[in-house]
Amino acid sequence: MTDLVWQIPGFGIAAVIVLVGVLLVWRLLREKKSGYPLQDERTRRINGKAATYALNIGLYFMVALMLFRFLSQELPGFPALDMDYALIASLLVLAILDLLFRWYFGRKADSQ
Repeated sequence: MTDLVWQIPGFGIAAVIVLVGVLLVWRLLREKKSGYPLQDERTRRINGKAATYALNIGLYFMVALMLFRFLSQELPGFPALDMDYALIASLLVLAILDLLFRWYFGRKADSQ
């Protein structure tokens, strides 16, 4: 019974991944047919700046997670950190920060 319960979300996740892949390929082909460049100088500058900021803050976040993990192993009574959740949290922080910085730098450049 347990295997059957987890097969349904597994198929759902696989369907979502395939759907997102098809949509990304369709969008890429549509943009190529439009004749406009996929990225101009402004977009590359914004994406590069956002990626740099997100990477730096994400690295500091990961160092803080490692320090927390070290303290949880060395000090008795310190709450333990599950590394699965730490990995998921660091990936989410990096992705969300990248999106936020792209949005922020895109709006900031438009206002100048």
